[in-house]
Amino acid sequence: MKRFILAVAICLAIGSNTFAQSGDPNAQASKEDIQRYLDVMHSHDTMQNMIAAMAKPMHQMIHDQFVKDQDKLPPDFEARMNKMMDDQLKDVPVDELMQAMVPTYQKHFTKGDIDALVTFYSTPTGQKLLKDMPAIMGESMQVIMPIMRKHMDAVNQRMQQQVAEMMKESVKKPAQAAPNN
Repeated sequence: MKRFILAVAICLAIGSNTFAQSGDPNAQASKEDIQRYLDVMHSHDTMQNMIAAMAKPMHQMIHDQFVKDQDKLPPDFEARMNKMMDDQLKDVPVDELMQAMVPTYQKHFTKGDIDALVTFYSTPTGQKLLKDMPAIMGESMQVIMPIMRKHMDAVNQRMQQQVAEMMKESVKKPAQAAPNN
C-alpha cells in the first residue's frame, strides 16, 4: 500500500510538473518563454550583426558631412571619428536591449504563440528562413527602391506644386485692400 501511495505521489508530481511547464496556451508568455524564442531566432547575434552593419553607413555619413570642411580639420580627423564611432558601437549594451524587449513580446504574444513560433523556427525550414532572410531583404530592397524612389519623386513634385500655389495665394492676399469698419 505504501508503494502504491508513493507511486501515485510520484505520478502526480511528474504530471503536475508537466502541466506547469505546458501551461495555458492563452496565458501571457513568461520571460523564459520569450528568452527561448529570442534564442531560437538567434536574436542576440542578429542584433550584434545589425550594429556592426551600421558602421559602414555611419562612416560614409561622417565622410559626407565633413568632406567640405576637410581643409579646416586635422588630416586624421576622419580616421579618428570612425574609430570613435566604432568604439561606441562596440559598447552598445546588446544584452540590456534584449531584456528591454521582453515586455513588448509578452504584450503581443501568448505562451501558445511563442511555443508555436519556437516550434517553427526550430525546424530546418525555420532555420533556413532565419539564415536566408538578410539576403532576401537585401535583394528585395534593391528591387523596390527604384519603385519607391519614383513614387517619392512624384509625391515631392506634388508637394512642391502645392507649396508654390500656396505661396502665390499668400502673395495675392496682402495686395488686396482690407475692408474698413
